[in-house]
Amino acid sequence: MFDYSARPNLLKDRVILVTGAGRGIGAAAAMTYAAHGATVLLLGKTEANLTELYDRIEAAGYPQPAVIPFNLETALPHQYDELAAMIETEFGRLDGLLHNASIIGPRTPLEQLSGDNFMRVMQINVNATFMLTSTLLPLLKLSEDASVIFTSSSVGRKGRAYWGAYGVSKFATEGLMQTLADEVDGVAAVRANSINPGATRTSMRAQAYPGENPQDNPTPEQIMPVYLYLMGPDSTGINGQAFNAQ
Repeated sequence: MFDYSARPNLLKDRVILVTGAGRGIGAAAAMTYAAHGATVLLLGKTEANLTELYDRIEAAGYPQPAVIPFNLETALPHQYDELAAMIETEFGRLDGLLHNASIIGPRTPLEQLSGDNFMRVMQINVNATFMLTSTLLPLLKLSEDASVIFTSSSVGRKGRAYWGAYGVSKFATEGLMQTLADEVDGVAAVRANSINPGATRTSMRAQAYPGENPQDNPTPEQIMPVYLYLMGPDSTGINGQAFNAQ
């Protein structure tokens, strides 16, 4: 496991947006960031999940979060612009962006992968990630110390059979991270890095490996050290790097 111990107020007064915040790693990251003092913007498509997490954060006495229902599969360009305008009006800037939302899609040979399935995975995992990044970058540049974290995978660093659309989307994610990192390097107080969570006890993992015992994998909460490290000031200057949570 990534070795890092965060001080309690590591993210005090920071405004951080987490995509796919309704469950799994996204929910754990949002709760963890809030616990360390951040105002967390909970973005996801299932409002009930976001509201439940909102209530948990409030009940714990952490800074008041915001719920942002947003469907990355169907969102149009003007909706991204409206999202950025809302964040600017309400919060004035953005200090962190965790791209966590992804779908796996069918795990099948490329020969049997339909165009529709391929494009759906790319739409959510790549196109929406690009749209959010480019639209929110001006707000991140208003921060004194901003961090963008992309979620990768071992199959986005070395190709593996039957991971088709998902694997390709994670290679693209790494490329997007590296391109952004090079563009902001020495130009803005923004850094971009990626995290490969590894085998984690989530519903997505269970979908990919139905025969596996989930108890063999760490919970999302247990892999949070690297998420805290990259989102907080201790990683200032770290840019364009690919990290493993485990």
